[in-house]
Amino acid sequence: MKLQTQLGILAVAMAASLQAMAEPAIVYDLGGKFDKSFNEAAYNGMERWKKETGKNYLEFEVSNESQREQAIRRMAEKGASPIIAMSFSMASAVEKVAKDFPKLKFAIIDDEVKLPNVQSFKFKEHEGSFLVGMMAAIASKTGKVGFVGGQDIPLIRKFECGYEQGVKFVNPKAQVIQNMTGTTGAAWSDPARGGELAKAQFSQGVDVIFAAAGGTGNGVYQAAKDSGKLAIGVDSNQNWIQPGTMLTSMLKRVDVAVYNVSKSHTPGLSVLGLKEDAVGYALDKYNEKLVSADMKKKVEAAKADIISGKIKVADYMADNACKY
Repeated sequence: MKLQTQLGILAVAMAASLQAMAEPAIVYDLGGKFDKSFNEAAYNGMERWKKETGKNYLEFEVSNESQREQAIRRMAEKGASPIIAMSFSMASAVEKVAKDFPKLKFAIIDDEVKLPNVQSFKFKEHEGSFLVGMMAAIASKTGKVGFVGGQDIPLIRKFECGYEQGVKFVNPKAQVIQNMTGTTGAAWSDPARGGELAKAQFSQGVDVIFAAAGGTGNGVYQAAKDSGKLAIGVDSNQNWIQPGTMLTSMLKRVDVAVYNVSKSHTPGLSVLGLKEDAVGYALDKYNEKLVSADMKKKVEAAKADIISGKIKVADYMADNACKY
């Protein structure tokens, strides 16, 4: 066998060996991995992968916006693969680093990066939000329900828009009062402000609030408990945080996306909704007394109709819906 051929075989074997040894990495966005919401769902997905494989992974918690590209690049320099970026805000950073490290694999949640070594995930948050909007309208005794968002960005408006459609599907005359916490990344970790916004909405007659605000939502849930009102969690199942106060939680299964991409990376865009069981609502021992059989029956019927296409839930980011 010629030396050149032998070297070629050796190079292929070494590349395969390095790929097998590569550890995945995850870069959490603002709010921290233990935000009890979006980032923590991703953490749970990585922990599931770790438990099943017995392997380790790298991680980094971004504390300011300037760290995003630096963190992703550092993981790439360590040879991590796939490298999972937990925010649409990291799209430009992923694109830059993925181009510089074409042999490594990357993934991004909540945006699309069109490169051959990047897998992108988007979710149909409006579909899951529609269902919890229905539940809020059914549970409300005042006909007024609320929404508290984190950072005022189109993605969070997408949650609110789906929620509002679900509310109006049940009660066309219902009023939806909405507030956003802020315009910067700090809006994801301000429970005090979340509590203030919730109390202000309760004073206007609201008796159920859906919070899509990361760690800020914890302030909303506490205010709901203190006021004897109801709240709806987001991303992870947050029913346990305030049992008896949490009507439900709008599930966004980023844990499944993170787990799956850690197991098998497939370049391209995946768009996940009710049909893929990637969004939905939480029902468990903590809220079972709040969700009547009739409420569940109506929500499950709407869920089936959304999946079949009979009910079309408008997407704020695509359908010019619920514009403010």
